[in-house]
Amino acid sequence: MNQLVGERISIATFKAQTTRHRIMGIVNTDDMQIVFSDTPGVLKPNYKMQEMMLAFSESALADADILLYVTDVVEDPEKNMDFLKKVQQMSIPVILLINKIDALGTQNIQSTQNTRSNQSNRNTQNLLGDIVAKWHTLLPKAEILPISAKNKFGTDILLKRIKELLPESPAYFGKDQLTDKPARFFVSEIIREKILLYYDKEIPYSVEVRVESFKETEKNIHIRAIIYVERESQKGIIIGHQGYALKKVGTESRKALEKFFGKPIFLETFVKVDKDWRSSQKELNIFGYNPE
Repeated sequence: MNQLVGERISIATFKAQTTRHRIMGIVNTDDMQIVFSDTPGVLKPNYKMQEMMLAFSESALADADILLYVTDVVEDPEKNMDFLKKVQQMSIPVILLINKIDALGTQNIQSTQNTRSNQSNRNTQNLLGDIVAKWHTLLPKAEILPISAKNKFGTDILLKRIKELLPESPAYFGKDQLTDKPARFFVSEIIREKILLYYDKEIPYSVEVRVESFKETEKNIHIRAIIYVERESQKGIIIGHQGYALKKVGTESRKALEKFFGKPIFLETFVKVDKDWRSSQKELNIFGYNPE
């Protein structure tokens, strides 16, 4: 979505379950408006928060004019069969995007270093062909488009196809609007992105961020953010020895926020324990996990 919108609306990391909410990115031209809706990846939920994440994904099926089903060259489709069955029953156009084909090429080149490049290309095409054939069996009515969002390969073709398939309709949002989310949302997401990048194991998945204060002037923005964890031991890990880990998260978050908002940022971060917030509907509502 970031490539299609032309702005960094959704955070992106190499870790699974980076996206937790349904986020809209809006593309406006003189004669058209496209509203992209980025949702969490499909998964079998293990606790209440993941149930809400799946609900965000399923809610997109109800109001979309076109469904972009994003997979990649390594994902096993069998794990998402319940969701795929719902996609199979949809009457709207479905475009299946096989992302990260750049990784497929790299793997193939590494495994055939002693062969000629044309043989390497044929092997890559055969591997990709097998992936396409498998998905065609699962979603026979879907258009299949291999892409590399990282390298912007195929995204121009995708945008052109979306324009062809979209029905005519009045614009839902203002022409100068880029997303449906408020500024505070992007602050919490950017901080959470840095936590995903700098911490291992269960820590990033036990964390939520809430912006307690957001005060903007013409010259700068003052932000106070609370990082919530589930246990005291996790609080210690987030803070780190002599506060070094938390300072690093704050520094990197501030740099990203200054780039996002285009002005100096004064950022304060604090860590609090909120036991089992991922399983509490009340707490999840406070954190914005409500697909309705």
